[in-house]
Amino acid sequence: MASDYSRALGSRLRAIRTQQGLSLHGVEEKSEGRWKAVVVGSYERGDRAVTVQRLAELADFYGVPVSALLPEGAPQGSTEPPPRLVLDLERLQEVPAEKAGPLDRYAKTIQSQRGDYNGRVLSIRADDLRTLAVIYDVPATTLCDEFIAWGVLNADARRAVEHG
Repeated sequence: MASDYSRALGSRLRAIRTQQGLSLHGVEEKSEGRWKAVVVGSYERGDRAVTVQRLAELADFYGVPVSALLPEGAPQGSTEPPPRLVLDLERLQEVPAEKAGPLDRYAKTIQSQRGDYNGRVLSIRADDLRTLAVIYDVPATTLCDEFIAWGVLNADARRAVEHG
């Protein structure tokens, strides 16, 4: 039976893989068989323990630091996951450029770095919102409320900013 920590680690592994648009089979193909779909899947389900060495190799394969694969904080009991910060890119285009220009440029930069051009939504981190607050020169909670009012950020995002 998988521990809470192995499930949390597996969840992070799955999140990184899916952010990169890869299926389990896609990982096996891209790695030319070095990473078997069944093995990566068992890591993601928490059914199989991953060594530190293999975790470092998987981080290298995904092009992320090892810390990006690790769950937040120390192993502990179940906690409520932080709300996802999701920008509505279609609504963003409806906001006047003089207000949304910095956010639009920031979102386009993230899309470019991720190679994520679905054009509808974009997941961001609470740290991204804090960075945008510096750019807009307002507190993060104020900016979060403004983005929610524009309809470009999901309403439960404020909780992530207050607790992040």
